[in-house]
Amino acid sequence: MALEIKVLDYGDIELESSFLVLGRNCGIRARVYTYGFLILGGQYPVLVDTGFRDNAIMEILGMRGLQFHEQMIENQLARNGVKPGDVRYICHTHLHIDHAGKDDHFPMNTTVVVNRREMECSVSGLMHPQYPKPDIMHLVERLHTPGALRFEDLELSGPVELIPGVVLEAANAHTEGSMNVHVETAEGRATICGDVIYDIQNQIVDPYHQINANEPQVTGNHAGSKRGEKAAIKKLLNGSKFLLPVHDKPAKVENGQIVGRLDMAVPGPVSQTVHRRHWFPV
Repeated sequence: MALEIKVLDYGDIELESSFLVLGRNCGIRARVYTYGFLILGGQYPVLVDTGFRDNAIMEILGMRGLQFHEQMIENQLARNGVKPGDVRYICHTHLHIDHAGKDDHFPMNTTVVVNRREMECSVSGLMHPQYPKPDIMHLVERLHTPGALRFEDLELSGPVELIPGVVLEAANAHTEGSMNVHVETAEGRATICGDVIYDIQNQIVDPYHQINANEPQVTGNHAGSKRGEKAAIKKLLNGSKFLLPVHDKPAKVENGQIVGRLDMAVPGPVSQTVHRRHWFPV
């Protein structure tokens, strides 16, 4: 079954640049998108990530949230003819502050799907305060409500098909419980990869401060090893036709290389062809 992914614009975040790409422009502010993803064409809509709770909550990380009326989650869904009550599953790439902030806008018969390891990490104190109390407390309410929360154990089970054409797989990067969401589209596999990738240009196309061939740069915000981060990015490049990070525009992949960028739907027209710099020995 061919599915389509609509990109939802939840607003922007201003933050320190080296948070996104390790060592880049330390002390200089950058502004990034915050996206969610609506999967359509199946039996019912599936939503991936719900953005940040409100602008003020981003201040606990020293960041600035920039979300306006048109970017509220109900309005973004409505642009695609969907109401919160229509969504059957909300899948979370992970539970950080800018990914799981509006689950409480959905009824309890919408099932939130998380990797169990991610829920464990959210209350472990690791990467605190990126897991804010109101978001996690809402998930605890769902934990005690029949059918409102679903756990996967992807590190042990391997990939799991949520609905036909949508497969969940452990990301093994960014946080200990992050997961990728693979979607079968008419043009090939598209992978919603959360924060495994923040910045496609500076991590993959022209990786910042990397000199080895095909060597991606890591983010400045990850719980695991740099080797694990690099391997996770390489796996994405070798397994998917499209990559959809939460804080950058989607990318088209051919033969393990980024060849184009897309806008607000996948599949969709390529809005920008990628030209990488070529390095030659001196």
